[in-house]
Amino acid sequence: MRPMIGVTPAVNQQEGLGEVFSVHTGYVEAVVAAGGIPVAFLPHAAGVTELVATLDGIIFSGGYDIRPHRYGAAAQHPATSGISDLRDEFELALLGAALERDLPVLAICRGIQLLNVGLGGTLCQDVADCYPGAINHRQPWQPGGWEAPLHPVELLPGSLAAQVYGMTVVGANSGHHQAVEEVAGPLRATGRTSDGLVEAVEHPGKRFVLGVQWHPEKMFAAHPEHLRPFAALTRAAACPTDHD
Repeated sequence: MRPMIGVTPAVNQQEGLGEVFSVHTGYVEAVVAAGGIPVAFLPHAAGVTELVATLDGIIFSGGYDIRPHRYGAAAQHPATSGISDLRDEFELALLGAALERDLPVLAICRGIQLLNVGLGGTLCQDVADCYPGAINHRQPWQPGGWEAPLHPVELLPGSLAAQVYGMTVVGANSGHHQAVEEVAGPLRATGRTSDGLVEAVEHPGKRFVLGVQWHPEKMFAAHPEHLRPFAALTRAAACPTDHD
């Protein structure tokens, strides 16, 4: 049976409706192309452990910002926006349950930040403030859109990211104004841009935990190497563990 891969949804405010959940089709298409069965979550406060027990792997998707107090920030930057406490609380609980069960995890954009915060790391709330000389990390509106690489990311030789991609430099798109700052103790930073920003992390103590700051789900159709993280997640998810 193909592995069941959960995908966390964005949680956005919609006028007249309140918070609504949505999953970008790119995640669904990437999981299917990689041989998995995508399953969308409905964020809620109860039953996370039981929910995780039904899955073989999890994708923590992109989206808006995490509430700063969750990583010890004394104040909220003016550029920090789109916070959903429901999403924060659900995903942090989901992450804890997934790591406890040693489920394979792929954390994308907001996901890498959530992974870092969940394990005790911190975030830079606005790249332009934290790194005044940083390269552009916001995808411009241009021909090619999100499929076009904006900058290269250097991957540490021998790292999980380098093994997954089969290369040590990958062309990545980019759409973030926040970034991993202090890397959580259990994690290892394995990818950076030329300005020093962390773009990939892994958890050496788990069988498959990879975080990337870019959006491979928006690139794989034009650049097949970006299907590789989803394929690696699906392969890891298809392997039985002691919990199964």
